[in-house]
Amino acid sequence: MRIAFMGTPEFAVPSLDALVAAGHDVVAAYSQPPRPANRGKKLTPSPVQRRAEELGIAVRTPNSLRSSAAQAEFAALDLDVAVVAAYGLILPPAILEAPIYGCLNVHGSILPRWRGAAPVQRAILAADAETGVTIMQMDEGLDTGAIRLIERTPVLAKTAGDLTAEIANIGANAMVRVLADIDAFPPVPQPIEGTTYAAKITKDEARLDFAFHAAELVRMVHAFNPAPGAWFIHEGERLRVHAAEAEDCEASTAAPGTVIDERLGIATGCGIFRPTSIQRAGRPRMPIDAFLRGFDLPSGTRLG
Repeated sequence: MRIAFMGTPEFAVPSLDALVAAGHDVVAAYSQPPRPANRGKKLTPSPVQRRAEELGIAVRTPNSLRSSAAQAEFAALDLDVAVVAAYGLILPPAILEAPIYGCLNVHGSILPRWRGAAPVQRAILAADAETGVTIMQMDEGLDTGAIRLIERTPVLAKTAGDLTAEIANIGANAMVRVLADIDAFPPVPQPIEGTTYAAKITKDEARLDFAFHAAELVRMVHAFNPAPGAWFIHEGERLRVHAAEAEDCEASTAAPGTVIDERLGIATGCGIFRPTSIQRAGRPRMPIDAFLRGFDLPSGTRLG
């Protein structure tokens, strides 16, 4: 097929690679413009732009696709289909309708559950048993398009980073499968029941509230790893938790946020929250034993 690929972050790269490996003619890659990054704030191309350039694919980075010029340029590609994976720009009707088969999206959830910006993180926070990928026929709504294929995977105790990487690969393979015989995967309207929305994650949301259930706090650690990172404050310093475990709700009667032992067990609203990997600002992450050798948090300390 003659394809334009539209994506921006690392999540989208496996889909681009899979399309090329399957022998499709990827005639253009659309990605968001380079953004300032790192301490020097140097303009840095997106992962998709870098990978497309390595593959010798022409890259376009418009700020918007709403202009008649951008839409005419897209239509002139004479596409069979556009494949979209975490592109980040709104596709107006003229773009959605230009390819013969329209625009197909790799969405990181089992639609209609978790439409929106952060489906992987929300699935973890909600203690969903499974999540997956939907290959969706895009329309003008927010992840409201018809479903062509769903693939599933268990959530288990995976971090958002690990689960996102897994879903990216599942989605890449699913898209190749659909495009190999697109008429065998007709679009089916999404059900109305079970619709939920995955709002964008904020840094403030990642603050650990020790009044929560210990198991819920562990899910927060998983959901916010690698970004923005779950955290709490001690004496004005933000401490970031990379990994943690939960223990029995009967394990302590101390007030939530109280350190109860020498291994940084922390009392919660129900159970003990035990960080196993932690990081101070500007320093590397450390196993909890190594961290505590240089940072005193004795029993009875109250954390916030």
